[in-house]
Amino acid sequence: MQAELKTPVPCCQGRGGRAGCALIPGSGVICSWPNYSMVLFRYLCQLYKRLLLSSLETSSINVGIWARNIHSSAERLEVTYDYGIKKQTMHNHEVQKLHQSADDEDCRRLHIPVMVKEVVNCLSPQQGQRMLDMTFGAGGHTTALLQKVTDITIYALDRDPAAYKIARQLSESYPKQIQALLGQFSEAETLLISAGVEPGVLDGVLLDAGCSSMQLDTPERGFSLQKDGPLDMRMDSGRYPDMPTAADVVNALDQQALASILRTYGEERHAKKIASAIVQARSIYPITRTQQLASIVAGAFPAGALYARKDLLQRPTHVATKTFQALRIFVNDELRELYVGLKIAEKFLKPGGRLVALSFHSLEDRIIKRFLQGIDVSEKFNLNIRQKIRQGQKNYSEPDVEEFSSEKSNSKWTSIQKKVLTPKAADVQENPRGRSAKLRAAIKL
Repeated sequence: MQAELKTPVPCCQGRGGRAGCALIPGSGVICSWPNYSMVLFRYLCQLYKRLLLSSLETSSINVGIWARNIHSSAERLEVTYDYGIKKQTMHNHEVQKLHQSADDEDCRRLHIPVMVKEVVNCLSPQQGQRMLDMTFGAGGHTTALLQKVTDITIYALDRDPAAYKIARQLSESYPKQIQALLGQFSEAETLLISAGVEPGVLDGVLLDAGCSSMQLDTPERGFSLQKDGPLDMRMDSGRYPDMPTAADVVNALDQQALASILRTYGEERHAKKIASAIVQARSIYPITRTQQLASIVAGAFPAGALYARKDLLQRPTHVATKTFQALRIFVNDELRELYVGLKIAEKFLKPGGRLVALSFHSLEDRIIKRFLQGIDVSEKFNLNIRQKIRQGQKNYSEPDVEEFSSEKSNSKWTSIQKKVLTPKAADVQENPRGRSAKLRAAIKL
């Protein structure tokens, strides 16, 4: 659900006669800079506002609190713009080298699909059915479905060109069963229609949110804080050269904007401290590498706190993990894409069709859960009083049970399981990265 930007209004009359513009989030005002180097800054401003508005729709935060003016970053961006051009050129060469030298079999081994048996059981494929894998990755789930039932058609969608390449190669082995599609969730409708798929005809849809092991284990992609690489994090890789990278974000946005991103998308309680450390570090030298950023975040904490945090397996996790998650979600617009993907899945599934959605953190799971319950993600009735006060909403009244039940009754889905499914102990031992996975499955009414 994409929020529309306000209509721009003149703002620079009587302020020095500046004559070029950039959007200020939350104001609908366009401010001026004559230097064309501000194009990237304007793009980041628009992206920042759009994602924060999207977060409001998914009940993450209130824009009135976090969407502050970030025009103070413009002065810094002009200084770092020249470095950005050089960095982008170097990055493009690295990406080209990666795709030219990558061994596809190695890529497949890097990614272990999560909860394969549960996914296949919930989708329950039958002969002659048509299904959509919205996050093909290395093809683990698609291959499992084909091993269960050979006479099915699977449309394999992924926004990552590396995954699309694997899907194309797998389709050579299954020419009648697999059709590869390259695009984001928000592009799925157009791609499906172009492939001859009309709304309301699919028997099953699988949506596996989050980041794949192929992306995490490839340093050149810039997702991992354990392996040094360019600070990129774009899932689309080089498909959209003008799309801001994580390096663009940490070098351009001001401290308050960075803190709100870390708090919103990483649920980082030390967001202000980390944002301050980032701003101080970049004033000395641009932040361009993953381990450079990880060191900056670690430097904001005492030495003993570096691995003080624990994951679900009680293993030490790096203090910068949530920062990397937040930047990745922001750069790739993941939460809005997830919601759009769910809407498209609903549109293309036939009555009785099955949806299986995998999530890996609370932000994703919250969106999926509310969607399947038929709760409008823009509704705020289920927030507590303190959250209402924080969001500055007036005339608050506590919702009654009937209102909540009425919203839930609008659901177009019936759950396949009574409870959310999580990985078994053996699966976690085999694939620790899937430890936080949650599987929700439902049948379209």
